[in-house]
Amino acid sequence: MERSAGSSRRRRRSRPVLGGTMAVVAAAALTVTGLVSTAQAADVNNARNAGFESGLANWTCAGNSGAIVSSPVHGGTSALKATPAGQDNAKCSQAVKVKPNSTYTLSSWVQGGYAYLGVSGTGTTDVSTWSPGSTTWTKLSTSFKTGANTTSVTVYTHGWYGQAAYLADDFEVTGPDGGGSEEPGPVIPGAPAGLTAGATTTSSVSLSWNAVSGATGYTVYRDGVQATTSTGTSATVTGLTADTAYQFSVSATNAAGESVKSAAISARTAKNGTGPVTSVPKHAVTGYWQNFNNGATVQKLSDVPADYDIIAVSFADATATQGAVTFNLDTAGLNGYTDAQFRSDIKAKQAAGKNVIISIGGELGTVRVDNDASATAFANSVYALMQDYGFNGVDIDLENGLNATYMTKALRQLSAKAGPGLVLTMAPQTIDMQSTSGEYFKTALNVKDILTVVNMQYYNSGSMLGCDGKVYSQGSVDFLTALACIQLEGGLDPSQVGIGVPASTRGAGSGYVSPSIVNAALDCLAKGTNCGSFKPSKTYPSLRGAMTWSTNWDATAGFAWSKAVGPHVRSLP
Repeated sequence: MERSAGSSRRRRRSRPVLGGTMAVVAAAALTVTGLVSTAQAADVNNARNAGFESGLANWTCAGNSGAIVSSPVHGGTSALKATPAGQDNAKCSQAVKVKPNSTYTLSSWVQGGYAYLGVSGTGTTDVSTWSPGSTTWTKLSTSFKTGANTTSVTVYTHGWYGQAAYLADDFEVTGPDGGGSEEPGPVIPGAPAGLTAGATTTSSVSLSWNAVSGATGYTVYRDGVQATTSTGTSATVTGLTADTAYQFSVSATNAAGESVKSAAISARTAKNGTGPVTSVPKHAVTGYWQNFNNGATVQKLSDVPADYDIIAVSFADATATQGAVTFNLDTAGLNGYTDAQFRSDIKAKQAAGKNVIISIGGELGTVRVDNDASATAFANSVYALMQDYGFNGVDIDLENGLNATYMTKALRQLSAKAGPGLVLTMAPQTIDMQSTSGEYFKTALNVKDILTVVNMQYYNSGSMLGCDGKVYSQGSVDFLTALACIQLEGGLDPSQVGIGVPASTRGAGSGYVSPSIVNAALDCLAKGTNCGSFKPSKTYPSLRGAMTWSTNWDATAGFAWSKAVGPHVRSLP
């Protein structure tokens, strides 16, 4: 969904082919004469913090491109993840002490995008090797010889411009001890950041936080008293009283001691027997309500007309924790609309039989769910918003990419917490629903048993294929019906298909159609009447209805859209 228009172009670099000479360091010979033996000193790994178990200690990553992750890892509990961006190839390096005139083997394990491993400052021939990317851990290895005066070299790894992030783990610079391989003792870790409350019940609160470099455990405090401990970055505090606010903080620990506590956050347990009990009608109209001022009429929720059955609050905000979201009412931008008024209006809409859901994403959204941790963070944080504000469910409007595997996991976890009353909507772009192999389409099919409706955005699109293989231009009844047919014949139930359009010519960059075109498309699909040149092979009388961006642009146009489309949707068979 649009906040503003914009475009970007990416310049592609050519990829050089790099190679390195592979070699194996000869084992030290052991000679024995009688009872006297002499041996060459044993080879050691001269790299420090080689497995990133102490975070990025001893490593330097250009442009803050490197981060420590707990999954996937090759060994231990941590690995390096570095992400190229723009003119930065995400180079991470370490100065390693070595002996002159000595041979060393350099190796590491890599995964993900293009990954390079190399060494500079050898005093002889600097070498490197690379991998074009792998979905599993792959070992890179090369060897080098130091010059007569070389006592330090720089080992490095990097990705490639415009390519995906790479992972690296378990570095080795194996050879004679250069005198710098002894690891320093642990230091007291810093305080955890990003403490966030997730799912709550009447007797528990789930918490999560960011990992701290060098920490081996964490201690969670409730109202200043230790409540529980964890070896990971999440914990659930139990034994709490219903409908009660608590203060939580967390500290990091290791062998050196305990950090100071994090900044405290407040979380309230759920009330006994609470939860909205509304239901979505057979045919429904969805409208997005803007929590910002972009020139459309500023509204309170109470200003949204009764023609809307599902109101999607746009949008939740990403947090520092990947996958997690929060909500911040734009009181200043909404002419002083207060949090208390907003919450009261949600309850009033629900009392009138309407569903109010929280929308995730939008044109500028940055929420990313692409691993197990972020899937859990997403589910926990969305459920926490549902508990806090009383939202009936969630809308998925991720316009900058979606991972079907992990979004499915996230929505399954959310459904398990919220129960059968969860309202789940999606608003993919037209390109996302051209094929069942697309990530959005796969997600919709994966969660079909809990999915309420997919309201595809039939605008800002350009021409697209219909289910008959013909090309249709946006802005016509055929565009709406022929593209809806792909979803209807691709596995979604008709009750899970809605038509999403702008409420006015100012609501989108292109693709506006008049309410009469929307109503004709609904008739064509549900009753087989008022079709254009494309006529579906059968009718879909249980078609869910229509959606618009946005209730605010509808208000700007005098509610012409909802006044025409709302009654028509309710009149469908």
